[in-house]
Amino acid sequence: MVIERIRTILGRNRRREKPAPVPLERGVIPWLLAVALATSLPHAEHLPLWLTLIFSTLLIGRTWLWQRNARLPARWLLALIAITGTAGIAWHYRTLFGRDAGVALLVFFMALKPLELHARRDGLVIVMLGFFLLLTHYFHSQSIPTGLWLFATTILLTATLIRMNGGGPSPRRILGDAATLVAQALPLMLVFFLFFPRVQGPLWGLPRDAHAGLTGLSDRMSPGSLNQLIQSGEIAFRAQFTSPLPARSQLYWRGPVLDLYDGLTWRANPRNALRSANKPAAVEILRPNFADYTLTLEPHNQRWLLALDLPISFPEGTGLWPTFETLAREPVRYRTRYSFRSALDHAANRDETPRMRTQSLRLPANLNPRTRQLAREWQETLGDPERISAAALRFFRDEKFFYTLQPPLLGEHAIDEFLFDSRRGFCEHYAAAYVVLMRAAGIPARVVTGYQGGEINPIDGYLTVRQSDAHAWAEIWLEGRGWTRVDPTAAVAPSRIERGIGAALPAGDPLPALVRVDGDWLRRLQQLRHRWEAANNAWNQWVIGYNPQRQREVLSRIGMKSPDWRMMSLALAAGSTLILAFVAIGMLCRRTKAPADQRAWLDLCRALERHGIHRLPWEGPFALAERVCREHPELSEITKEAAGCYATLRYGETNSPEHLRALQNCTKRLASRRRKTR
Repeated sequence: MVIERIRTILGRNRRREKPAPVPLERGVIPWLLAVALATSLPHAEHLPLWLTLIFSTLLIGRTWLWQRNARLPARWLLALIAITGTAGIAWHYRTLFGRDAGVALLVFFMALKPLELHARRDGLVIVMLGFFLLLTHYFHSQSIPTGLWLFATTILLTATLIRMNGGGPSPRRILGDAATLVAQALPLMLVFFLFFPRVQGPLWGLPRDAHAGLTGLSDRMSPGSLNQLIQSGEIAFRAQFTSPLPARSQLYWRGPVLDLYDGLTWRANPRNALRSANKPAAVEILRPNFADYTLTLEPHNQRWLLALDLPISFPEGTGLWPTFETLAREPVRYRTRYSFRSALDHAANRDETPRMRTQSLRLPANLNPRTRQLAREWQETLGDPERISAAALRFFRDEKFFYTLQPPLLGEHAIDEFLFDSRRGFCEHYAAAYVVLMRAAGIPARVVTGYQGGEINPIDGYLTVRQSDAHAWAEIWLEGRGWTRVDPTAAVAPSRIERGIGAALPAGDPLPALVRVDGDWLRRLQQLRHRWEAANNAWNQWVIGYNPQRQREVLSRIGMKSPDWRMMSLALAAGSTLILAFVAIGMLCRRTKAPADQRAWLDLCRALERHGIHRLPWEGPFALAERVCREHPELSEITKEAAGCYATLRYGETNSPEHLRALQNCTKRLASRRRKTR
C-alpha cells in the first residue's frame, strides 16, 4: 500500500505542468516600443546607416502588427534576421567585441526583441536591456543634454514597469508615479555619488576604439596642419587661476617642441633620445612673478599637458623634459585636472649641451638658397645673435607680409617662396621661416607649438582655451640667457597676440562664427555661449570629473580628514541607513487624507455627539437617521437630509458640490441648535 501510494504521488508530480507564463496586455506594447526607441535613438548618430535603417524597419513593422492585431513572425524568420544582422555587424566592425560593435549588437537586439513579445517576461527583458543600454550613451557623450535625456528615459522605463504590473489606465498618472519614484531615489543616489569610492578613469576602458575621435596638437607640423585646428571652436582646456591673471601676451601654453626638419615637415625628437642624450631642464627664476592655476584638460590621447610657459611645480606623475614640455606618464584619455605653478620671468638651460645646440642648427642641404643667403648676410654684417633676431623681426614687420589662413601652396623651396614671393601665411609659416633663418645664421633655434591666449568666461571666471587658439612660435638659444621665446607672428599681426585670432584675420578667412564678435546678435550669442559653457564646465567639474582627487577634496571639506575606502564605506552605509529610516518613518506616520465628503460626514457625526448621539461602528447613514428619529425626533429632519446627501455623495453616480454644501450646512444647523438649547 505504501509503495503504491508513493508511486501515485510521483506520477502526479511528473504529470504536473509548468505554470503558464503571464500574458502581456495589448496596452503595454506601445510603452515597450517607446522604450526601445528612446533608449536607442541617440545611438543613430554613431551607428552605420544600414543598421539604423534595419532598426527603423523592425520597429515600424512591429507597430504595424500591433495596430492590425496581427500574428507575430515565425521563429525561423526571427532566427534568420538575427543571424543576418549579427553577421552584418561582424563584417562592418571586423569583430563582435569592443565598444562600437557591442553597442551595435545591443541596439539590434533591442529592435528584434519586440517581434517576439508574448509574455510579461519578454517585456521585462526589453526594460532591463533598456536600463543597460542607457549606460552606453556615455561612451559617446557625457554632456548635460545627454544626462537630461537619460533621466527622462529612466522615468519612461520605470513607468513601463508600473504599466506592466497593473498600473492605472492614464499615461499621465503612470508617468507621474514613475517621476515620484525616481525623485524619491535621488537622495540615496546622492549619498552613493558622494561616498562610493571612486575609480580613476572610465569604468569601461577599451583601448582599441576609445579615443578614435580625439583631435588636438600633433608631434609634427606640416603645411596646413595648424590651419585645421584654428578653424575649430572646440575647447582644448580650461584654466582656473588662484593668482592674478597674467597679461594676454604672457599666455603661452607650451605643447610639443619640434627640432627635426626635412624641408617640409617639422618633427619632435623621440622621447628616449631626449632622455638619454640631454640633461634635465634647468629653470632659473629671474623675478618672483608666478602664476598658480589648475588646468582642466580635455582628452587628446597624448602625453603633453600644455602648462603655461614655464612650470616650476608639477602634479604627481608628471615632469619637465629637456625641451621644457610638461609630460604625463600616460596619455590623457579622459578629462583630467592638473595644478601648476609657472614662473613667467625665467631663464631656461643657460648651459645647454653641445648635442642639443648642434641638433638645433641642422637644415636639409640644397633647399631654400635665397633664405640661406639672406641669413649669411645678416651674420656677416651684424654678428651678434640678438641683432640678427631683431633684423629678422624687422624684416617681417617692414616688408608687406600678410596674416591669413588661406595662403597659397608652396613648392620645394617653401621658405624661399614664402619669404620672397607669396608673403602670405599664418603662425606656422612665420615660426618655421624664422627658425630656418636663425639656423642658417648659426643660431640654435626650434619651433614650439601650443596655444596662445584664451578667453575669460565672465560667468564662472574660467579661462577657456579653444582649438582656434592653436599657435606656433620659436625659441632661440643665446649665450648666457638660455632658450628665449620669440614670436614672429607678433611682428606681422600684433593683434593676434593682444586680442586673439579673430582680430588678426581678414573678414573673408574661415573661422568659427562665435570667435568673431561683430554685431549685436553675435554678442548675444556669445553671452548665451558663456552661460552654456559655464553650466557645462560645472557639470564636468563636479559630476563627470568627480574623480578620487575631487572626492577627497569634497569629503575633507565636510570634516572627513584623509578619507580612505573604509571611512567612505562607513559613511555610505550610515547615510543610506539614515535615508531609508527616514523614508520608512515617513511612510509609517503618513496619514491618508480622507475625501471631502467623508470629512463632512465625520463632522456631522461629531456634531451629533454633542447632542448625546453616538454613531455605532456598524451604522450606515440611513440606519443612524432612523435611530435619531426614534430617540430625538427634534433632530430627525436635519439627520435625514444629511444622510441623504452623504449617501448621494458616497454611493451615487454624481458627486455635485451642492450636495457637499448641503451636508456641511446640516452640520452648521446642528451646531446652531445646540447653542440655542443651552
